Amino acid sequence: MSTVTERHQSIDVVRGFAVLGILLMNIVGMGLPTFAYVDPTYWGGHEGADLWAWAINFVLTDGKMRGLFTMLFGASMLLIADRAEGRQPGPAGTHYRRMVWLLLFGMAHAYLLFFGDILVTYAVAGALVFPLRKLAPRTLIVIGLVVLAALIGFQGWQAGELHALQAAVAAGTATPAQLAFWQEAQLLINAPRAMGEEEMRLMHGGFLEALRARSQAALIMQTAYMPTSALPEAIGQILIGAGLFRLGFFTLGWSSRAYGALIAVGYLIGVPATAWLAFATVQAGFEPVSRHTLEVLTAIPRPFIALAHASVVLLIVRAGVLKILVNRLEAAGRMAFSNYLGTSIVTSFVFCGYGLGLYGELSRAELYGVVLAVWALILLWSRPWLAAFHYGPFEWIWRSLTQGRPQPFLRRKPA
Repeated sequence: MSTVTERHQSIDVVRGFAVLGILLMNIVGMGLPTFAYVDPTYWGGHEGADLWAWAINFVLTDGKMRGLFTMLFGASMLLIADRAEGRQPGPAGTHYRRMVWLLLFGMAHAYLLFFGDILVTYAVAGALVFPLRKLAPRTLIVIGLVVLAALIGFQGWQAGELHALQAAVAAGTATPAQLAFWQEAQLLINAPRAMGEEEMRLMHGGFLEALRARSQAALIMQTAYMPTSALPEAIGQILIGAGLFRLGFFTLGWSSRAYGALIAVGYLIGVPATAWLAFATVQAGFEPVSRHTLEVLTAIPRPFIALAHASVVLLIVRAGVLKILVNRLEAAGRMAFSNYLGTSIVTSFVFCGYGLGLYGELSRAELYGVVLAVWALILLWSRPWLAAFHYGPFEWIWRSLTQGRPQPFLRRKPA
């Protein structure tokens, strides 16, 4: 019988898998002008290997790895609250201290290292969701699904309005107010090339120039994208992750048949549906309004593909195969916070002018050479580090700040 003080290897392995997977999409925002993340025709190439790189990630990883990472955040929220029961500070005190420091870490990360930071969103969503933690697991999942469904409905309505506005502009019947709104919308769905060229210039400069470029992108993310999209999505996924944790999903509490059913739904229904949306996007020539609408629709199969990925990993852990890889992923997952921030530190040196200066110089497909190198680094360093230290470096800082005193760090060697 496990206790709340024990780690769950399965959770750490899935988290390690997710933190590696997040880089598959983040690398585009790290190494190419910002809008290339949304539109492959904007920068980095969209033919041949570059098109395949976009398509494969569109189907299998875009939003799925982030979604899985977010669900695991919900699971960790409950784990840490459980461990804090009967201690000082208690569950609420521990949680909200963690969220305050996470918010500060996230703000520094967004403006100093990578505009596509997810930590600020987690801090805000975690603060909002925590009071619901004692609801029944299935209730948490239902509320999470309702939040995600409402978000998809809202974004679908927005997409319909954009189509109607596009038609009015084309027909010459748009009002001055509609024309002004259309111009504003273009910045979000069809950024001008000059914006990317300015990013190139700044990111090839010194640290202060890169800071200026990141600040502009981070501000847009936090004011335009986070409140209407990233935050409600994170709330829904955290609730689902918390409910699934209580039901034993992440701790191998389900039968292999149940995990197999999720794999079937995700891979036999979700993947083909998303592949069709990718094909339709290409057929539409990545036209901005159509591309935006099709991207909204990918949110429907997204959670099922994410859970299918997790189910595969969990079945591998249960089977006891690929032990070397599983052990490396477990260590990477235990240090997920350090590895997430460390990835941004490494890639900022690779791409910025104060480092190797490769920003905008690699094609979309070539970026994955950097991904493989960073993956190797994460898998190689995490396990030896944890053999010498109790926590990853950023985990130790976060934990010490939360507890208000330095935590044990260096492992003592036996006499």
